[in-house]
Amino acid sequence: MARRTAKVVRLAAASVAAGVVVAGIAFPATGGAGLGLMSAVGQVDLRPVALAEPPLAEVTTVQDAKGNEIARFYEQYREAVGFDEIAEVMKKAIVSIEDYRFYEHGAIDLEGTVRALATNLRAGQVSQGGSSITQQYVKQVLLNSADTQAEQNAALEASYARKLKELRYAMGVEKAYTKDQILEKYLNIAYFGAGAYGVEAAAKRFFGVRAGKLTLAQAATLAGAVQDPNATDPNLGGKYRERLRKRRDVVLDRMAELGAITPAAAAAAKATKLGYKGTKLPGGCESTKYTYFCLYVRHEILSNPDFGKTADERLKMLNRGGLTIKTTINPAMQAAADRAIRRYVRASDGPLAAEALVQPGTGAIRAMAASRPYGPRKSRNEISYNVVADAAHGGGIGFQAGSTFKTFTLISALQRGMKLDDGLSAGAGYRAPDFATFRTCAGGKVGDPRHTVTNDEGSPGWKTLRTGTWSSVNTFFMELQQRVGLCSTVTTAQSLGVRRADGRKLREVETFTLGVNEMDPVTVANAYAAIAARGRYCAPMAITQITDRDGKVTRYRPKCRQALDPEIADATAEVLSGVFTKGTMRGVGGIGRPAAGKTGTTDGYATAWFAGFTPDLASAVSIGDPRGSQRYKLTGVTIGGRYYGTVEGATLPGPIWKDTMIGALTGVPPTRFTPLNAERFEGCSGHCRPASESAPDDGDSAREADSDADAIGNADEPGADEAADPDTGAVEDTRPRGRRHGPPNG
Repeated sequence: MARRTAKVVRLAAASVAAGVVVAGIAFPATGGAGLGLMSAVGQVDLRPVALAEPPLAEVTTVQDAKGNEIARFYEQYREAVGFDEIAEVMKKAIVSIEDYRFYEHGAIDLEGTVRALATNLRAGQVSQGGSSITQQYVKQVLLNSADTQAEQNAALEASYARKLKELRYAMGVEKAYTKDQILEKYLNIAYFGAGAYGVEAAAKRFFGVRAGKLTLAQAATLAGAVQDPNATDPNLGGKYRERLRKRRDVVLDRMAELGAITPAAAAAAKATKLGYKGTKLPGGCESTKYTYFCLYVRHEILSNPDFGKTADERLKMLNRGGLTIKTTINPAMQAAADRAIRRYVRASDGPLAAEALVQPGTGAIRAMAASRPYGPRKSRNEISYNVVADAAHGGGIGFQAGSTFKTFTLISALQRGMKLDDGLSAGAGYRAPDFATFRTCAGGKVGDPRHTVTNDEGSPGWKTLRTGTWSSVNTFFMELQQRVGLCSTVTTAQSLGVRRADGRKLREVETFTLGVNEMDPVTVANAYAAIAARGRYCAPMAITQITDRDGKVTRYRPKCRQALDPEIADATAEVLSGVFTKGTMRGVGGIGRPAAGKTGTTDGYATAWFAGFTPDLASAVSIGDPRGSQRYKLTGVTIGGRYYGTVEGATLPGPIWKDTMIGALTGVPPTRFTPLNAERFEGCSGHCRPASESAPDDGDSAREADSDADAIGNADEPGADEAADPDTGAVEDTRPRGRRHGPPNG
């Protein structure tokens, strides 16, 4: 007897924990038991309490520049909808199975609570909680508001204190809202399984329809899922789907029992298949064709204080905020970059090509492409970081930028007052006079007279700013950097936004002008975009507008500053234009409109680049092996199904750049560069060709470029020892090579 009494006491206590304590509160105290219970709760505060209801976690949508959706971010896949956007049959189904007297009782259903107590006592366990829809809504709000595991556990614990707190909150909710409003809130917060939060997301996930288009059978299925969504998750397999089907039939029977539908309608719905479609959830960056740009946007929000004071605030805003983020990406330009890369480089190749397109004058990133897909390395072809961006935007350490950095030394020379026909005599090799030849911006002395930089067979002789750049002569630029100063070149690069891909300080070494710092395509493209914009530098920009869940619009403007004298930028563009006609890109050719650029090849053919621009668009292309560019060099490699003896800036990056720009600028009227100020920059100003140097004829520049092209095995015009591919100009250079101490020219 004592054992049975103890069991009843325990069940009574458990029922209290399930919420039935209010039965004693509501009933008159007409006996010992009632009086005892009233005495136990007499000191409890049962006044309504306002429930803090943080906005529900909603999906953030990312759009391209034209407003088309390209990706989604979310912590919980939810799309909140209004009461009128939910099918009536869905409302009937959920009320019938979860709280059929919902529209008749207050914060708690006393009849249901007593019934639950009786059921629990008969069953010998707590099998029925008796919670109303309002109480369930309160519980979900508290659970969704929990930031820590401890808070989540507290929101779920079966305790008298928790149930009492929920009751007071439920009373507050009933006081603040109509029944329809409460039901709308509940249907938007409830979890249905298969990763779907809220009835709209569940309707799409389960059946591929909006919540307002649910049929009777579909509505009954979703209503049945909320009781234990993990046990009936249809995405987990046949056993779970069968449980969900049985639960659906329970709902249909209950609806018929309550008169919400006819028995015939219930029978017809039960005869149908479950019909689960498993519509794919709109995913994050992995599921969009703009993967690398999407990663850039995500990291930009997470790291930029413009989007929140702390990293935690920014993450919550992104994953829970229900934002609409409009970006700068241009689908047509992205498609052009993707096509160009696919034409020359395969995802299965060891070397990887990456490209970024940036708009001059705004810094707007128009495209980010790579030859390999982004992913968690489930296949050999996937790459697990953003190969187009720097580490701050999900990238890696980048690749050495090679001779693309010579442009910064050219600019520094123009800033020092040199004219385009000023020059110097470049030797076959360059060696610093002493260990203090170069000074860093901090005043440190660098230089190594034991190290010789060569031109790899070279083209020594007199070079002007024009011809030295067109031929990309290493020794010329080492001498030029010595004249203008290492710090001057570094400062020029920094003024154009140049910084290492890994986020570390730039290496201020004597070979700085030869591009020994590791870079990413976005940074290089953006630096060249500033030249295209007549020296106006704009920080890379990916986001133009954010609309919050309430419709408030925040617009973001380009962050720009004048980095270069516009006329110096014009003179730089004039020199770099000659790269296509008289320099290292003449074998590849131009794009049918004014363009300028610079090839880049690093020491030992570790990596290759091309960076170029028109007044309307800039782009940078890199290629290197992500397994380690110094270990896996671009020599004797097969890329895109073609064999290359060596890969230089004009071998693959140049053609990729050309194809991309032609496609990306289709339909865009050509824009001319601002003409050179001839009075300021033409001629020479003290660094003229000495009389001892023979005067060139009109073809000298081309011959200089020819000489350097031969020295590096350029694919422009194959010689007797080279075999060019008729489609791409790829060349297998079979000539033996001696030891070299500097990167190839270009």
